[in-house]
Amino acid sequence: MFTKQGPTVRELAVQALSSTERGYDLLAPKFDETPYRTPDRVLDAVTRAVRELGPFDTGLDVCCGTGAGVGVLRQLCRERAVGVDFSAGMLAEARAAFPPGSEGPAVHWVRADARSLPFAATFDLALSFGAFGHFLPAERFGLFAEVYGSLRPGGQFVFPLGAPPSVGSRAYWSLFGFDAAMRVRNALWRPRFVMYYRTFRLGDVLEDLTQAGFVVRLLPLTELGLRPDGSPRARLVVATREGRGVTGGS
Repeated sequence: MFTKQGPTVRELAVQALSSTERGYDLLAPKFDETPYRTPDRVLDAVTRAVRELGPFDTGLDVCCGTGAGVGVLRQLCRERAVGVDFSAGMLAEARAAFPPGSEGPAVHWVRADARSLPFAATFDLALSFGAFGHFLPAERFGLFAEVYGSLRPGGQFVFPLGAPPSVGSRAYWSLFGFDAAMRVRNALWRPRFVMYYRTFRLGDVLEDLTQAGFVVRLLPLTELGLRPDGSPRARLVVATREGRGVTGGS
């Protein structure tokens, strides 16, 4: 699963026994050499789909990590791209990947918890890749409300969402086993490391987005493949801030 430049088993064990924030600080220098980084084909598919929804001036990458999503925003936004993350280590890697003076829109980095975003309603576009497993189901509505409050009226919050694996498949049992192990770990060990794969279910997500004030639609990302029944393996969730609703941010 990992390249020779990636983390060792010992390093991963130390990370897993740390808090979520500290774990990512430790993993940051080698994060892009792990399967946890969003694959380029997913980034490219989302870029192409979101480009049709624009144009955009300003964009926000929620839980930006080492900056893969900011790379997408730099292709889509004309003026400014902002990455926000709570891990200082991940932000340090992101800054190194996008040094000042690079071509494209201005890039800024903000260290903050996505559950309390420090932004007014200034962004045309917000996106996120691979971060939602770090939020418990009870926190999801609050997270979405914070993103809502960071968008201008008409602004859009987008993210890819894969179809769940078939019950009984190897992928199904792999994710089931991982989540079960994490629940045992967090019941027995402190600090907690929050990462679950099976808690971000489409129906619940749509309900929380709607409750936060978004109008939601789904777009198929067909270039990422089809399931045996012909349905897409991944969809793009497009949540638009329209009218008045619950606001977050400051």
